[in-house]
Amino acid sequence: MSQNNPIPGTYFMDGPAATKGYPLNKMCYSFNNAEARAEFLRDEEAYFDKFKLSEEQKEAVRKRDVIALLEAGGSIYYLAKFAGIFGLNVQDVGGLQTGMTTEEFKAFLVQQGELVHG
Repeated sequence: MSQNNPIPGTYFMDGPAATKGYPLNKMCYSFNNAEARAEFLRDEEAYFDKFKLSEEQKEAVRKRDVIALLEAGGSIYYLAKFAGIFGLNVQDVGGLQTGMTTEEFKAFLVQQGELVHG
């Protein structure tokens, strides 16, 4: 395990990752605007070019691959806006990130809360 990923399944957001992910995160931030979401859905490829995404970022978006988006410098806070376009919530993304179903991930969160709060 690398220094940058001390906890399995996590992605460290440091300066280089933030720089790498800037175009992707800027695009996802634009999804706060309904018109931007509609523009993205009309022509994803043109929208990628508008924000100058790398080929790695474009391919991750095309595949809707959350892990690849994180590896491409995506911040989970901005990626949540992207996921929302497709009706996914934070628990859905958590499940994708951990390899669990959404229901398994929700049960895991409840279990962790019970361990902490007894």
